Amino acid sequence: MAVKIRLARRGRKKMAMYDIVVAESTSPRDGRFIEKIGSYNPNTDPSTVVLKSERAVYWLMVGATPTDTARSVLSHEGIMYRKHLQVGVNKGAITQEQADEKYTTWKDEKQNRKDSAADTKTQSKEQARAARLEAEKKVNDARAEAIVKKNKVEEPVVEEPVAEEAPAVDETPVAEAAPAAEAPAAEEAAPAAAAPDETKAAE
Repeated sequence: MAVKIRLARRGRKKMAMYDIVVAESTSPRDGRFIEKIGSYNPNTDPSTVVLKSERAVYWLMVGATPTDTARSVLSHEGIMYRKHLQVGVNKGAITQEQADEKYTTWKDEKQNRKDSAADTKTQSKEQARAARLEAEKKVNDARAEAIVKKNKVEEPVVEEPVAEEAPAVDETPVAEAAPAAEAPAAEEAAPAAAAPDETKAAE
């Protein structure tokens, strides 16, 4: 019977977690398994993998076949590389000490890459946060300027009636001058009206 290393789903809806199990290929996905060798949680950032590396290498060496997703997880954790080195030891190509040294070096480099990636991500988040704050500050400044402009526009509206009252006072003398100008016209009209009477008297 073929034996596989695969993921068994657990957890609640839309927050799935997975057990990494060794099971027969005919068993249901979440059914009976031979051994549980770890767990995988993709909901964290970065994803969390807890793995019994010795047991995983053992099952790989005795012929268990990982599924595509399980192979990706095992490769990410260095289990596939460790199995590759162990095959070299079994064939006599390298010694166990050399294999352990190579695996330790690879593991340290992997950890350094993880740390640098985490630092880069943190810096990106901080830069994005700073950019958001700067954009928000610009919006607030624009709003403050708009409010100031609005207040400045309202102030002249209050002063305009006062400016209109001053010319009204100046118009009063003009109004008084108008009757004086009309008086000579009335006087001219009076002699014109008297002229017909004089004509009649002459007759």
